[in-house]
Amino acid sequence: MSSLTHRPRRLRRRESVRALMREARLAPENLVLPLFACPGEGVRKEVSSMPGVFNFSTDEVAREAARAFDAGVPAVILFGLPESKDETASGAYAAGGVVQEAIRAVRRAVPEMAVIADTCLCEYTSHGHCGVVRAGEVLNDESLELLARTAVSQAEAGADIVAPSAMMDGQVGAIREALDDAGFEHVAVMAYAVKYASAFYGPFREAANSAPSFGDRRAYQMDPANAREAMREAELDVMEGADFLMVKPAVAYLDIVRAVRERFDLPLAAYHVSGEYAMIKAAARLGWIDERRAMLETLTSIRRAGADVILTYYATEAAKLLK
Repeated sequence: MSSLTHRPRRLRRRESVRALMREARLAPENLVLPLFACPGEGVRKEVSSMPGVFNFSTDEVAREAARAFDAGVPAVILFGLPESKDETASGAYAAGGVVQEAIRAVRRAVPEMAVIADTCLCEYTSHGHCGVVRAGEVLNDESLELLARTAVSQAEAGADIVAPSAMMDGQVGAIREALDDAGFEHVAVMAYAVKYASAFYGPFREAANSAPSFGDRRAYQMDPANAREAMREAELDVMEGADFLMVKPAVAYLDIVRAVRERFDLPLAAYHVSGEYAMIKAAARLGWIDERRAMLETLTSIRRAGADVILTYYATEAAKLLK
């Protein structure tokens, strides 16, 4: 007779038993779909480095949002590709800007869907940096005014949540004050509280045409080596009035997701970024991995680390599998 007392395999023999014991549960309600809005009508231009991801005109953004909502995805986050760019990112806060029009289009097509607007300047500046540039320097305090104007214009267009991603010091506080002064106390702020200067953003920069024309963003995005600094950044955003915290990227920073989850009680988002998505796609196309299993395993790992919300280009596909 066997002397084994503990047999963990008893709880792994059948899927129904495994489901009972599952600790981290991934559901469509955890997912947010990023969408890229561009000028025009009937535009669906695939991003070469992100198979399955497109630049959409606003009418197509609305259709894609409706398709995601039908699959069970409760929210989208919108990024913009303006027709023209300038030094002061005027397209970011224009009433008729591409993201503002996309917000209105989604609102009309899917009134029940939560609409998040990425609040940054890099897609709209001629130099590709996330703020005002003078003499080769990104100016923090002058950039806050433009970020606040952008958030208010997005709220006016109908955004439920604005998501400042520029990593300017004080951006959450400036945006919260501007929203409140404009009568948008009900609009939430999802802070990109912990955003690293990551190599995994490359495909996004193709999708959003937002690569810097000089230098890089390491002077304002975080050093990938730093964990304690992440806690300070998150704490500052909490003090400034953030309603959500976000860690970006997700997979390469699961330790940071866990640390933020354990330290703070606010809802926590993590961004499964373009490079992390593209790696799965590339390996799957070469036949090296099972794409569906790798996708679900990756997203589950982000949930297991402590994220309540996952921003992922796989949102619609994953939601269909999870229903």
